[in-house]
Amino acid sequence: MERILAEKSINITELRKNPAKYFIDEPVAVLSNNRPAGYMISAEVFEELIDLLEEKQGRVHTAARFRPNANRLSDIAEGGEKLLQSASDKDLTEFAE
Repeated sequence: MERILAEKSINITELRKNPAKYFIDEPVAVLSNNRPAGYMISAEVFEELIDLLEEKQGRVHTAARFRPNANRLSDIAEGGEKLLQSASDKDLTEFAE
């Protein structure tokens, strides 16, 4: 049997009715077939957890991960293409990484 690591719990059906209601100042276990499927926490609690992890690991900042979905990546590529097509020769010679 899996442990439930939160004092409050809800099932997925209840969660679907009003998800925002469960982003509170403590973890809420989300159950599927009476087993924990995951946990919900508020943004404030998440930030506190990240701060604690960074402190424990001796890091000041955690590296961000860039993982756009296919639609977002396509939008970024199209935007870049438009910028390149409208760039002047001067803009392109002043480019630096």
